[in-house]
Amino acid sequence: MTNELMAFAIASPLIGALSAVVIPRYNKSIGLLSVILTTACVIALLFAVMSEGGAWQALGGWQTGLGIALHIDALSVLMLLMTAAVGLAISIYALRYFSTLEKSSRFWPLWLMLIAALNALYLSADLFNLYITLELLGISAVALTALGGSRESTRAALRYLLFGLIGSMGYLFGVAILYIAYGTLDIAQLSQRITPDAASLTALTLMSAGLLLKSALFPLHFWLPAAHSNAPAPVSAALSALVVKAGFYLMLRLWTEVFPNAFSPNASILIGLLGCAAIIWGSWQALQTPRLKLLAAYSTVAQLGYLFVGLMLIVTTPAGVQREIIYGAVILMALSHAFAKSALFLSIGVVQQHAGHDRIEELDGTSQKLPATTFTLALAGVALIGLPPSGAFIGKWHLLSSVISQHQWWLVAVMAIGTLLATAYVFRVLGHAFGNAATADRPVNMGTQEWPALILGMTATFALGLGSAWIWNLLETAA
Repeated sequence: MTNELMAFAIASPLIGALSAVVIPRYNKSIGLLSVILTTACVIALLFAVMSEGGAWQALGGWQTGLGIALHIDALSVLMLLMTAAVGLAISIYALRYFSTLEKSSRFWPLWLMLIAALNALYLSADLFNLYITLELLGISAVALTALGGSRESTRAALRYLLFGLIGSMGYLFGVAILYIAYGTLDIAQLSQRITPDAASLTALTLMSAGLLLKSALFPLHFWLPAAHSNAPAPVSAALSALVVKAGFYLMLRLWTEVFPNAFSPNASILIGLLGCAAIIWGSWQALQTPRLKLLAAYSTVAQLGYLFVGLMLIVTTPAGVQREIIYGAVILMALSHAFAKSALFLSIGVVQQHAGHDRIEELDGTSQKLPATTFTLALAGVALIGLPPSGAFIGKWHLLSSVISQHQWWLVAVMAIGTLLATAYVFRVLGHAFGNAATADRPVNMGTQEWPALILGMTATFALGLGSAWIWNLLETAA
């Protein structure tokens, strides 16, 4: 049953994308139904992994390493669950945002294609199929970015496409080197065969560089602020919450599963240093920017820095209980960021539609006109800062405990500075939102656009924080 569910998780959005193109009149109904079916499939996969553990399947009866293979474990099912939950909320939000037939007929096929690419990426068991899914994901994301229709969004999409292709080429060159050197691209087989030679180190360097560019880790982030801030609000939410996580997911797989015997753990220190720079620089830029969407985009750069600092700690910490705690903390922070950032971008979209702009200095009175949206902004801010009871607080607490136990005080300082800067830019937004308006206006009901964002914000702040032990249990049980 698990094998059929893995295939359906990819096929459902693909069939939905094709159907939305063929029958554009009903693209909204087709799109929402496809996302709901995919979400139900992912929930079934979650219960399967909890009861049976991981599963592996070779499609078409091909021998291992020759055909397409699918694999699911605790990490991949959590990423699938994140994609399904955030994707369902964005889909409901998009029903009203892309209200006209012209806009919806462009959005839904691309959106379903992006979901299919993400699901296929998290389920792929060999490095070449991961490249194919990366390309499909990148093309879908670029096309969605261009839906803004303005010259700025088109320019940002083309820049995104260019650097995305450069990142993909780096990854593909590394894959080619591995195939020449070891004769297989199956992740399980490579993890047993790879040795610390020139071929494996060159491949790891090329693949990591490509993925870091796709993940927008500082200083390779230059394409991200423009792309995220000029895209439509549902697309910005998807890019920040879901798409950039794909690159980090692959980095985590490569450094902890495929190449752990091919390099010294100290090689990951450079990634950790770049993560530290991202935390401080991204937070500082978010504090300085005059626009809400740019603030959210630079905040993404900063929050990704925490994930790559966590990756360094995973690699450099010897196997044992502490490493498992760090691993769980990093996954929890990735999930918290996805829910919080999608809630933030969707709320900003509501503000833009109502006020006609996203200038922070002109947000006075937002709390009176859009109380639910303002509350969601506050919830997202709590998770981005890492305040209790959010999942980010639990994850950051465990990371801090680990670096303190290892006497890495410079990391403590970086995380403290990042937290203070995040507090400053979040309270800067809320200070203006709760400012007095010139006239007392009645609250505006934005209906189906406010509730998805509110639920995402509550998930990041309450559900992931109070239910964080479940994530560690799932990771340990499946392992």
